[in-house]
Amino acid sequence: MKKNENKVTELTVEELKIIIDDIIDEKFLEWFGDPDEGLELKPEVIRGLRESMRRIRDGTEKLIPMDEVLKNIAKKRKE
Repeated sequence: MKKNENKVTELTVEELKIIIDDIIDEKFLEWFGDPDEGLELKPEVIRGLRESMRRIRDGTEKLIPMDEVLKNIAKKRKE
């Protein structure tokens, strides 16, 4: 077994659910394509994204680490 491979038995139920959700999302995208493909962002969305990027650069807005996001998702699913 490769160094970074995990066995299913080593995963928590929440980790397994997240993996299954990701696989389902990937399969839907593979089968049906991206429903947003070809669409353009509205100017106000582009402005909002640029403003958010500026705040991150300036340090007035922070990014949330992926492990923290996953923990929050798992916590909300338990509720």
